[in-house]
Amino acid sequence: MLKVFSHYFPSHTLQQILFDALLLFFAVVVAVVLQLHAEFIDWPVFLPSALAFSVLMVGLNSAMGLYRPASQDSHKAAIARVLLSVVVSLPVAYAVFQVLPWADFTSSATKASVLLLLGGILSMRALVNRRQTSALFAPRILIIGTGADALSVQRALSHPSQGGQEVVGFFAPGVDDPVQVDPSKVLSGKNLLEVAKRLRINEVIVAVRERRGGTVPLRELLDCKLSGMRVLDLSSFFERVQGQVRVDSLRASWLIYGDGFRQNLGRAVVKRVFDLACALLLLIVAAPVMLVTALLILLEDGGPVFYRQERVGLGGRIFRVTKFRSMRTDAEKDGKPRWASSNDDRVTAVGRVIRKLRIDELPQLINVLVGDMSLVGPRPERPYFVDQLAAEIPFYGVRHCVKPGVTGWAQVRYQYGSSVDDAIQKLQYDLYYVKNHTLVLDTLVLFETVRVVLTGEGAH
Repeated sequence: MLKVFSHYFPSHTLQQILFDALLLFFAVVVAVVLQLHAEFIDWPVFLPSALAFSVLMVGLNSAMGLYRPASQDSHKAAIARVLLSVVVSLPVAYAVFQVLPWADFTSSATKASVLLLLGGILSMRALVNRRQTSALFAPRILIIGTGADALSVQRALSHPSQGGQEVVGFFAPGVDDPVQVDPSKVLSGKNLLEVAKRLRINEVIVAVRERRGGTVPLRELLDCKLSGMRVLDLSSFFERVQGQVRVDSLRASWLIYGDGFRQNLGRAVVKRVFDLACALLLLIVAAPVMLVTALLILLEDGGPVFYRQERVGLGGRIFRVTKFRSMRTDAEKDGKPRWASSNDDRVTAVGRVIRKLRIDELPQLINVLVGDMSLVGPRPERPYFVDQLAAEIPFYGVRHCVKPGVTGWAQVRYQYGSSVDDAIQKLQYDLYYVKNHTLVLDTLVLFETVRVVLTGEGAH
């Protein structure tokens, strides 16, 4: 894992992106050389622009989710991912051609060849991602602990997104912890540093919650770190590997003294300018879709077109969110708030379609312009549910230290849910966003949202 602009990217994914960008660059160079005589090519102009084109195209597709592991996807999902990449990339590539300084020495045939090469490389990457790949120089990992936490760490590392990282074994600390991992991988030895050096360990993960009374060999862990090994606790591990801050392994001291969770005026101003510019652009582009949606709602079920509801925003302040109405007007005629659910019988026919395509969320762009919401952030909940969740889930209020969003990290990383357990899972992603939010992460979430909408992932 590499941390770039406060966000973690899998090393093997970055290696794939770099390889594909270089492959596309060389393919473009070869295509142009084969179409033209070399003496007609302005190399000082062509080479930098070809490299920029390659990086832009590969970067676009990485943001659209092409490089996410597909080994557990269905064939239908894998095909949808390829088609999405090709459908989005080819028009963008053609538009980029119009601004690149290639017009003087490239023909329509050359541009067509480059587009075909781009489509071929994208398809190749999608096929390769159907198999689990390993990162070069994958670290050798030692897990401290043998219980349930150690097992959850091993399972997280075995996910295809981790690039085949090798768990060498489990070091049993001095605690009566039931062995829930493979007993054959439990290592013997009194000194942690000696065991780690003997096995050429690069990374040590502490999967033990209780650290007092000599449970965890802190001095030996320090020796491991001073010897050049990376040492992670459970909170830092799950933040890095799964893009979430785990509530079950979280302590207030980690929130206070750890990195992240920084809120300042400069960051707020930059985010506000970004929100205003993007929200205005999206409203202009989406205006025809919003008009048609309003007419369909009126034709099917009459008014009102919009649905306004109280939600909890920044600092716990109550505001009214605006959405296209997707449920019957008597959806809560008894006055009791209810979780929305999959295949909810209160949803109208038009509502089912606009929910699937996320069109019902578009009016919230007005909330963004007003300043109640941001484009990206934790989704705002109703006060009734906030009171319930805050009483049951520790640190739930932390998500209110940033503006709620039209979309969010939890929405592109976790399927739709309608229970307290689902709220806990989403909170863990929300805490990651609150801790690490930057414009880079916001842009990544927006691209991922486009992918989720176009592929229908997590629709309800």
